Amino acid sequence: MTVEFSSAGEMEAQVQDASHIERNRPTAGQYIMTRLTTLKPPMNKTPNPLKLFFLLNKQQWLFFLVGFAGWTWDAFDFFTVPLTVTEIAQSFNKGNSDITWGITLVLMFRSIGAAIFGVAADRYGRKWPFIINNILFVVFEMATGFCQTYVQFLVVRALYGIAMGGLYGNAAATALEDCPPAARGLFSGILQQGYAFGYLLATAFSRALVNTTPHGWRPLYWFGAGPPVLIILLRLCLPETETFLERKRIREQEPSAAQTFMKEGKIAVKQHWLLLIYLVLLMAGLNFLAHGTQDLYPTLLKNQYNFSATTVTIVQVVSNFGAIIGGTIVGYCSQIFGRRLSMLCMFVLGAALLYPYTFIHTKAIIAAALFQQFAIQGTCGVVPIHLMELSPAALRTFVVGTSYQLGNLASSASSTIEATIGQRFPLAWGTY
Repeated sequence: MTVEFSSAGEMEAQVQDASHIERNRPTAGQYIMTRLTTLKPPMNKTPNPLKLFFLLNKQQWLFFLVGFAGWTWDAFDFFTVPLTVTEIAQSFNKGNSDITWGITLVLMFRSIGAAIFGVAADRYGRKWPFIINNILFVVFEMATGFCQTYVQFLVVRALYGIAMGGLYGNAAATALEDCPPAARGLFSGILQQGYAFGYLLATAFSRALVNTTPHGWRPLYWFGAGPPVLIILLRLCLPETETFLERKRIREQEPSAAQTFMKEGKIAVKQHWLLLIYLVLLMAGLNFLAHGTQDLYPTLLKNQYNFSATTVTIVQVVSNFGAIIGGTIVGYCSQIFGRRLSMLCMFVLGAALLYPYTFIHTKAIIAAALFQQFAIQGTCGVVPIHLMELSPAALRTFVVGTSYQLGNLASSASSTIEATIGQRFPLAWGTY
């Protein structure tokens, strides 16, 4: 159990009350026995969702928008590879499964970035680690477009993975730390759909930029290096979040702020290690779901069902609209029905839709893709606020980012596994 984060003004009281809460933590047996009973929907009264948008002041809106923009372009840069697997494979004279190592390495190295930038953001502030992250995006995305060999491609994507891993926890903290409590479920859902929105943008721009010039797939990566500059400029204009400033003020009351930070971190890990394991396992499962249903889906549509580039784009766009709608709605509903129950319902829906999502071989697959991604990203829409509510306040960015990216690490081979199975055990066209 941990203290749910609140406004900056309430933080000091929470810190003082933390020891009392820790003394009353349930035992492991009590915790397990209450997993089903605590699924009962709390049925919290929540305002009209349209009214929630007016709860945020100007600064809170800007914090949310910069966090959303950073996470969106993080996803855009990641999905440039899954959307150009075939083209890159032809360019380097490799198989599709070889190129998917560019995806796998990104997922593997993201945990390193999450740990490094997470600790930096919790110790020194959200602002400059966020800016440095985006500078690295510019460098590595541009460099990907200039790779001339397969080895260069893998090295650059591995380095990009470190930068990508560092952003998520910081983006979530920046966007949601100062958000009014009643609006957190809704805005958590919207924030997470920066991932789907980034995929949507990557799909649209890949259609516009890939194989439309003599440079083949490379212009997509060169273009991807541009927007982070605008995100950097916006973040430069904003201060630190009020929540971080209040925690910094409390630390500075101690003789050594650095020692206080280290002490808080040790206590948090000692008291919440089992919870941290749970968060990693949860994110491993969720990332297997997300990457397993998304990363090679364009390749499936092109190679298995011979869909045209236009049809593949339509399917991807529609599925990502479903993801955005699902994440927003389920995020809002989690404020009423609870985080865990909302996620479990989407798991069941996603499992029921898996067969039509992968075996319908006509354009009717568009409907299956819409609802499948509604379910998958509906589940993920609860993730930012769920992770933040369960994270120790002293290490919020580190825990949110690292648990998310360690889950990615556990699922990092999903694309390579799928591609290898597809090559070794191919299905005849139209198999269903």
